[in-house]
Amino acid sequence: MSRPLPASAADISANPVFVGLLGHGIGGSRTPRMHMASAAAQGIDFDYQLLDTQVRPLPKEPAAMLDALEAEGFTGLNVTYPYKKQVLPLMDELSDAARNVGAVNTVLFRDGKRIGDNTDHWGFAESLRRGLPGAPKEAALLLGAGGAGGAVAHALLDEGVGRLLVRDVTPGLAAELVALLTEHYGPGRAIVAEDAVAAAAEVQGIVNATPVGMEKLPGIPLPADALRPGQWVADIVYFPLETELLAAARAKGCAVLPGSGMALFQAVRAYELFTGRKPDIERMREAFDSFS
Repeated sequence: MSRPLPASAADISANPVFVGLLGHGIGGSRTPRMHMASAAAQGIDFDYQLLDTQVRPLPKEPAAMLDALEAEGFTGLNVTYPYKKQVLPLMDELSDAARNVGAVNTVLFRDGKRIGDNTDHWGFAESLRRGLPGAPKEAALLLGAGGAGGAVAHALLDEGVGRLLVRDVTPGLAAELVALLTEHYGPGRAIVAEDAVAAAAEVQGIVNATPVGMEKLPGIPLPADALRPGQWVADIVYFPLETELLAAARAKGCAVLPGSGMALFQAVRAYELFTGRKPDIERMREAFDSFS
């Protein structure tokens, strides 16, 4: 769980809130519209900008990026691929969630300090609780051990997955995440999966935490014939909502969890951090759904 809001951020909604989403190739993000919709409903002076390094000139080094954005007057940032791990060591303070996960997706600029948090963890856990209540959790396969994968891994184990198999195409990344999970949860709760297809045959649930399936990176992270009826399959990708993986899972008769839930609930928690107020969740959901 994340710690409570820092005292300096406990009541800031009377002041202008100037935030942005920092990432690369994020033109399809629905996050800005969700935040702006809730702020408009609550009468908060709120500006949310898309900071896409694919199109907006920013320094290449993450430290210089943060310096430049703080100098522009940003009061906070959401951070997405590929910067979630890169900004972690640049924080002055970290929430428990960010420290445990090893990645930051929300930055607060407060009183000359940079405070890093991770709302992906709670966002995925809340989506799983609401979207797949009662799903069997003896064992699950996690595809992707990057910044989002770390948050999802912690959420899965916190939500009762007995054994988590972690697979990543980057050598060493899965092992690094498993070592962190073992330190936090004890031995035996997480292991490295060398072969995704073989691992899929051992589990009740499969989660894609890779970017494979996004509009800019189409495809499927696991062969469709590795899926079995009766399994549940979740994806954190939300544009498109119906990824190739989820379509294949539906065709096999699997229960599915689209990335929309995590996208919504991570934004809910980030909004609380940015404004010090609970958001209008239904306005945020309507804004998300307004995309064609």
